[in-house]
Amino acid sequence: MKRNMIKFMKPVLATAFLSLLTVSCTDLAIEESDSIIAEGSTVFEGVADVDASITNLYNDTYGQLGDQGNFFALNEVSTDETLVPTRGTDWGDNGIWRTLHAHTWSPTHQFVLNTWNNLNQNVLRASQILDPLSAPNAEQEAQARFLRAFSMYFVLDLYGVAPFRQPTDASDVNPSVFSASEAYDFIVNDLETALPNLPMAGPGPTEEGHSRANRAAGHFMLAKVMLNSERYTGSQPNYQAVVDHVDAIAAEGYALQAGYFDIFKQDVSDSETIWYAKAGVGNRIWNGLHYNQNSPDNSGGGWNGFTTLAEFYDSFEGPEGNAAGSGQEERRGWVPGANDADSQNLGIGYGFLVGQQYEEDGTILKDRSGNPLVFTKELPGLSGNGEATGIRIIKYHPGDDGGSFRSHEIVFRYADAHLMKAEAMMRMGGNATPLVNELRTLRGATPLGSVTDADLLAERGRELYVEFWRRNDMLRFGQFTRAWEFKNEASVGDDTWKLYPIPVNALLSNPNLVQNPGY
Repeated sequence: MKRNMIKFMKPVLATAFLSLLTVSCTDLAIEESDSIIAEGSTVFEGVADVDASITNLYNDTYGQLGDQGNFFALNEVSTDETLVPTRGTDWGDNGIWRTLHAHTWSPTHQFVLNTWNNLNQNVLRASQILDPLSAPNAEQEAQARFLRAFSMYFVLDLYGVAPFRQPTDASDVNPSVFSASEAYDFIVNDLETALPNLPMAGPGPTEEGHSRANRAAGHFMLAKVMLNSERYTGSQPNYQAVVDHVDAIAAEGYALQAGYFDIFKQDVSDSETIWYAKAGVGNRIWNGLHYNQNSPDNSGGGWNGFTTLAEFYDSFEGPEGNAAGSGQEERRGWVPGANDADSQNLGIGYGFLVGQQYEEDGTILKDRSGNPLVFTKELPGLSGNGEATGIRIIKYHPGDDGGSFRSHEIVFRYADAHLMKAEAMMRMGGNATPLVNELRTLRGATPLGSVTDADLLAERGRELYVEFWRRNDMLRFGQFTRAWEFKNEASVGDDTWKLYPIPVNALLSNPNLVQNPGY
């Protein structure tokens, strides 16, 4: 497996950020020879090249979004949707994956530390761009505010507070710490200030129009933050504002797109993509596929790790299996057949892969021992798994245009906004059923007679699986602490797990931080 290493910043930046970053989980002493210690004192004098700094910050954010661990793992592997079972000795990694799904992580969990460091580093770098000494123009300022709000939002959502340092603060000044409500206000202010100066970019191909923040992305982020605001402020969200922001996205021409898996191809010709990351999607393709599954541009096979729970698979409509035309709703997926227009993709299916798997020529695919490769619906546990246990997930298909290693991972899309509007309307006492059924009909699912909280959460799961939002959704709907298969029984109903712990190293380096309850 590949893991991202923590990248320390150049001395000027590292010195300013010293109180947030740490160098090791085990060696807490900082020696003068450590590479993050600058010689002598440094003074922030502004960012020399604002455009280059914004580009670098986007690229680093893309890399964090594309990683299969850290940010992705905290938001997805900790839920009922995704797990990484140990297979023999593969994917053991000292329990780093298993503890996330079981809700038994600790303050020393490496992904908890890495994500804290990465997101807070993003916030500081954006603040440096925004400092008057850097003199950004209006659009540069808007891009930096958007990126700062995005990263600070996930610091808030994951950890419940948000450290903040002014770029001109001396290195011996401990970062202040925003409470949840203070961080929420700061994020909303950044987004509302940025919004008028973000470029307009309707759906479809545009030069850089969707790989960087546009006006629709600003509206989307505001709708998302406001919809979740009760968790941060204790007050009822402004649901009408959520509806208004989604309507503003629609007014720019964004709309639901027929052809579910076409949305995740390389090109941006669909009507849904609002913001995508220039991040390689290889992790999303290969981390669940079997060692013997391959594609023309990747003969090395899969990594045989990630899978899903039977109960999540069962939330989709249709008979079990992946046969095309069998009555599956589109989002559950299928295996293209020899008579399909996509016959070149024969072998690796779309969506959720279960049962017998096939070679590209249609012959039965076998495991490493020569037995038919049959992905089973059930798993024996988080450990003790064989090569074929568990249903696999493919949303970005290696046979599609762009192949296995294209750089296009969707972060914001209109179907999410559409469902946010439905939820806001429901919580204001309105009828969410027509909006939900509009999406279900487009995806080949039977319309619902009415929509409850449980229906809406399930619909978001079916539409948005492995798109970073499952933990956020489960928390908003009050389901993150419920029981699911392989979760630690002692963790069920325990509010401790609604937030991740503040990393131990961060507590030691910044006395303004206080550990979250329960850790």
